[in-house]
Amino acid sequence: METRRRLLRAAADVFARRGYDGTRVADIAAEAGLSNSALYAYFTSKAELLLGALRTHGRRPLAELVEAEPDRSIVDLFLRTGADLRETPQADRYLVIEALVAARHDPEVASAMTDYVRERAEWMTGLIEQAQLRGEIDATVSPRAIAHLATALGIGSTLLTTDLHDVTDEEWTALLTRVITSVARTEEQMGTRT
Repeated sequence: METRRRLLRAAADVFARRGYDGTRVADIAAEAGLSNSALYAYFTSKAELLLGALRTHGRRPLAELVEAEPDRSIVDLFLRTGADLRETPQADRYLVIEALVAARHDPEVASAMTDYVRERAEWMTGLIEQAQLRGEIDATVSPRAIAHLATALGIGSTLLTTDLHDVTDEEWTALLTRVITSVARTEEQMGTRT
């Protein structure tokens, strides 16, 4: 189990530095201090290593917040997660970008990414549906569409870093608050629920 963890950590680091196309399996084995044959005892391909690294080390800020603060409203959690999108991405945040780019050219990665994105979208959709049942989010808005928008913002912000284009914290927070609260139910609306 420890060897598998070392390989996944090494894969995450090497993919983040060199990208999927620029990484060889031998690079990952060397980073982990192992031989290629030791690596192949745990993983059958570079694609499997990429998806394993993504699942193990990819950032999931909303999921981390939900786990840390399960009783907090989804609207608050979306605002906190959204505000963090302006931060300079950590290397592990690029794993999803590498996987999405690789999926365009590698059928094995594409298949695995379809499953990965579907799982994440279903999880977020379920979270939003629960918030709708609690009356936090307008039930007339598609939870799948909200999940899609949140995913697109997360991926887009990884690519569009502050050095390429930036807005102030105040500008970003004001816009984000408007967008998120546009689907949230107001205190008045929550009080009139039947």
